[in-house]
Amino acid sequence: MPQGLPRKIKLAFITQALIGSIVITVGIVLTGAIVRQQVVEKRVEREAGAFWEAYERDPSHRPPVSSTMSSYVVIPGVSEPQLPVELQNLRGNGVQRLPDSGKLAFVDRRPQGTLYIVFSAWLADQSVLLTGLVSALLSLITSGVLIWLTYRTSKRLVTPVSWLANQVAHWDPRDPNASAIAPANLPPDAGDEVHKLSRALTGLSQRVGDFIQRERNFTRDASHELRTPLTVIRVATDLMLSDPDNSVRTQRSLTRIQQAGRDMEAVIEAFLILAREADVAPQSEEFEVREIVAAEVERVRPLLGDRPVTVTLHDEGAPRLFAPPHVLRVMVGNLLGNAARFTESGEIEVRLMPDRVVIRDSGIGMSPETLSKAFDPFFRANGEGDGKGMGLSIVRRLGERFGWPVSLASAPGQGTTAVIRFTR
Repeated sequence: MPQGLPRKIKLAFITQALIGSIVITVGIVLTGAIVRQQVVEKRVEREAGAFWEAYERDPSHRPPVSSTMSSYVVIPGVSEPQLPVELQNLRGNGVQRLPDSGKLAFVDRRPQGTLYIVFSAWLADQSVLLTGLVSALLSLITSGVLIWLTYRTSKRLVTPVSWLANQVAHWDPRDPNASAIAPANLPPDAGDEVHKLSRALTGLSQRVGDFIQRERNFTRDASHELRTPLTVIRVATDLMLSDPDNSVRTQRSLTRIQQAGRDMEAVIEAFLILAREADVAPQSEEFEVREIVAAEVERVRPLLGDRPVTVTLHDEGAPRLFAPPHVLRVMVGNLLGNAARFTESGEIEVRLMPDRVVIRDSGIGMSPETLSKAFDPFFRANGEGDGKGMGLSIVRRLGERFGWPVSLASAPGQGTTAVIRFTR
């Protein structure tokens, strides 16, 4: 489950950790810069204030000087030292950066004179930087630990849900077995919500199983019940066909009745196979695909009537298969019937290959919307058609049952191509 809930939670926490780290780092850097500015300004302001207080008591008091600080005081008419060029261009009061040396200068202009303090803020910078790094490191470690603990807790809560989803994903749709998710089999960390979900899924699987079983029983019972009248029809038509006094018209009608009976028997057998699914293996035998397809081609010719449509069969290496032959008969017959029903003129071409049967017609074709719904149960384009009501849905299900997938390609006015592939 590469995109499962635990992975998404993990990615969410990693993203949260990254965003939190960036925000914390940027916040500490900005805070450090502001604190540094405030610390430097307060320090030089105090140095300047202390100097002016001492100057009032002793005019000969020297301006503040240290290893990182030098000062110049300008008293009009009393003390006018030669200022460095970089200080002569300073205007206003407050802390200003000297462009060439990179040092800072504090200018304090008062009525009695002007005090210039030149200093280097590297000590303050180092102090602020060290404090910021330590604060950032502690904040990141604390955030990482909290996020990791939260992730572990969330993962422990989500793991039972992920386990439950994985168990349900491996259910057989035809026979959902809910014993694996019984409360006794749930993970130890499963909470009340997971137990409720387990009970709900168990109930759902039971209802789905009951529904599938009812559908199978109905299809099986209905198919068996239909066999009796079909047998009566077949025997009666056999007896009537043996009467030499029948007219040609009567003989033709009886033949059509027999053919329809055989078609219905094939459909009933197909329904039985779908109802049994994998529970009972269908009766299989080895047969020639060409014989089945050729018989269906001959059966479809009368459906064309007097329409100018030719039906051709090309054998390019038809295989022998081991499967129920009536299943292929139903599939090919349905596809050929659709081709005959929707082709007014042109050609219906059946091509046999070692791994497929291709049925192509020059009929009206289908729009993309119709093509996308062609395999839906009970769907008919524009409500037309007079088929057996089985539709392409059953053809596809039969193909899936025996590993013979069916595909359609069509365009309006360009006909339709149906392909049955023999994948196994």
